Amino acid sequence: MLKLARYLKPYTVMLIAAVLLIFVQAMSDLSLPDYMSNIVNQGIQQGGILNAVPVAVRKSEMSKLTLFMNPAEKAEVLKDYNLVDKASADYGKYVKDYPRLAEDAIYVLKNVGTAEINRLNPVLGRAFLAVSGIEKMQAAAKGGVVSFKGMQIPAKTDLFALLARLPEAQRAKLRNEMSSKFSTMGDSMIIQAAAGPVKAEYAALGMNTNKIQTDYIRNTGFVMLLVALLSAVCTVLVGFLSALIAAGFSRDLRKGLFAKVESFSSGEFDQFSTASLITRTTNDITQIQTLAMIMIRMVFYAPIMGVGGVIRALGKSSSMSWIIALAVIVLLGLILVVFSMALPRFKRIQKLVDRLNLIMRENLAGMMVIRAFNAQAFEENRFDQANVDLTRTNLVVNRVMVVMMPAMTIIMNGVSLLIVWVGAHQIANAGMQVGDMMAFMQYAIQIIMAFLMLSIMFIMIPRASVSAQRIGEVLQVEPSIVDPKEPVHFSRKVAGVLELKNVSFRYPGAEEDALKNISFTALPGQTTAIIGATGAGKSTLINLIPRFYDVTEGAILLDGVDVRTVLQHELHEKIGYVPQKGILFSGSIESNLRYADESASDEEIKKAAQIAQAEEFIAQKPEGFASEISQGGGNVSGGQKQRLSIARALVKRPEIYIFDDSFSALDFKTDAALRKALKAETGGSTVLIVAQRISTIMNAEQIIVLEDGRVAGKGTHRELMEHCEAYREIALSQLSKEELA
Repeated sequence: MLKLARYLKPYTVMLIAAVLLIFVQAMSDLSLPDYMSNIVNQGIQQGGILNAVPVAVRKSEMSKLTLFMNPAEKAEVLKDYNLVDKASADYGKYVKDYPRLAEDAIYVLKNVGTAEINRLNPVLGRAFLAVSGIEKMQAAAKGGVVSFKGMQIPAKTDLFALLARLPEAQRAKLRNEMSSKFSTMGDSMIIQAAAGPVKAEYAALGMNTNKIQTDYIRNTGFVMLLVALLSAVCTVLVGFLSALIAAGFSRDLRKGLFAKVESFSSGEFDQFSTASLITRTTNDITQIQTLAMIMIRMVFYAPIMGVGGVIRALGKSSSMSWIIALAVIVLLGLILVVFSMALPRFKRIQKLVDRLNLIMRENLAGMMVIRAFNAQAFEENRFDQANVDLTRTNLVVNRVMVVMMPAMTIIMNGVSLLIVWVGAHQIANAGMQVGDMMAFMQYAIQIIMAFLMLSIMFIMIPRASVSAQRIGEVLQVEPSIVDPKEPVHFSRKVAGVLELKNVSFRYPGAEEDALKNISFTALPGQTTAIIGATGAGKSTLINLIPRFYDVTEGAILLDGVDVRTVLQHELHEKIGYVPQKGILFSGSIESNLRYADESASDEEIKKAAQIAQAEEFIAQKPEGFASEISQGGGNVSGGQKQRLSIARALVKRPEIYIFDDSFSALDFKTDAALRKALKAETGGSTVLIVAQRISTIMNAEQIIVLEDGRVAGKGTHRELMEHCEAYREIALSQLSKEELA
């Protein structure tokens, strides 16, 4: 997988941008539970009161509050407030905000920082709770008597005035008792509990407490909406960038794979089947593209969400961290089980896809043969078996995968239930706020979802890694036919003298040579024919000239230059090759002929078709040279396909023509007319013809007879008939003595 990473290099900037957007998205998603917690805790439960330090408080109420502060705390609190009454210069400013100022002096909070507010919160919070508790006790008095510290005091007695007259030592003792009562409460719980008395104080000041609550919920909700929109925008942009990167990456990878395959010689093609190469170029790269797109979106997002969720959840309640740990352990166990069961089957799936493609390709190519032998049922069974094997393997993997979602749902619901059960007890014991419990639940779900994303990655990576390995196998193949580092160049004008010196060739992995010690020279203006029984090595010999294979021993020289010392492109420019099986490409007749030379004129195209005896059947088509050729030339006959292949080679006008049994599908009349026209057209070129028909090669200036990979005879037709038994047997098996004379 890492070996393919170099194809991502052009997309580095986009990848960095995607990672930054993912970070912003993750931070936005992680902040949403916090905002939700604030709305519940501060907006709903605390009525929009954010802390226990009021912005203003009546002088009479401050006198009560300071009774429950030690001298240092009292001095710290009063230092942060300004006393405002009717004589104050800014009376008119404050009386609008605090209407009670018209009747009573008030303390207004100075512009202090957050750190100072945090220091005052527990002090004023405990004081408000103490004052509120005494006032509730007085309000709930029965029989006109209040029981306070073991004393029975008339309900109408001003307890705060009574406390103010107590000695400092007794008040200190009372404060200590009150502090121990609140010691089990954290600062956040003290602030939440004190929000009610603070709100009551605001109401006493004449402030609109409903507006305070509404404004806080509205403002926090608006910020929460903006954060959610930011997350959504980042999600869209990340999706766009990931799709762009993955599509470009797969395009470049497909292009690189195709270019690699184009550089293969026949030896490399022997290592991979055509069906396998097609699967690797399409299905395997699609697997990697899908992984790349999901990987960009998840591989960075999931860890940020997982780690960030754990940190924020612990910030809400460290005592419930064991719930997250339990969920993570169960998740990891589930992922490992699924991973171990699915991994071995992914490689088998790709091999089965190869097998299915191979059978489909063979059936499409050989449909006429299958029908001719009534083998449809056999082929259907063969396809059905491959199809069933692939389906069965896919079903096994899918059954394993399908367990994931129900298991994840059970884990999430179980974790939520456990958090509610444990959190409810903590809320009842004043150890946690409702909003914090809800936020903790959200973070737990985010953590589980992060692991779910990672589990999806763990499942997809093995399959994609198999695909990457298969693609890497092709990319890592070093072609056996390569250009020399310091190539030799042909002279400007190549005569076309082709010489084979003691050429031997052995196929990779074979035990014996297919060709043994072959030597001959093909001269310009002459036709050199090669004939022999099936399997004698004729096509193998021809394939050595354009370096489809390299000779094992000996050398092939073109104008005295070893073909292995020149660039393949330069060599192929000198050769017009017509394969044994005519190959046409989808397009028009004209585009197929221009394949040899895009700059060829219309006259040159028509002349090549005329020489190849293709002009007549082209003229019969309604669109002439613009007539469409279907894939593989399926809409023309074998003979027409051969004639168009020959015409294509003629358009190139090379120094050497190679016809590898290219006249086999032609009738005798067309064969004779074509050879006659070729002789006139290619008079100055070197022509090599591989043929099975004696009539095709009888007039050749030189005939090479191959037998078991060796030269069994060499000379003209007349000379070979006299001195070569192998040639004479082939000739007499096709024509009579009179015809051969």
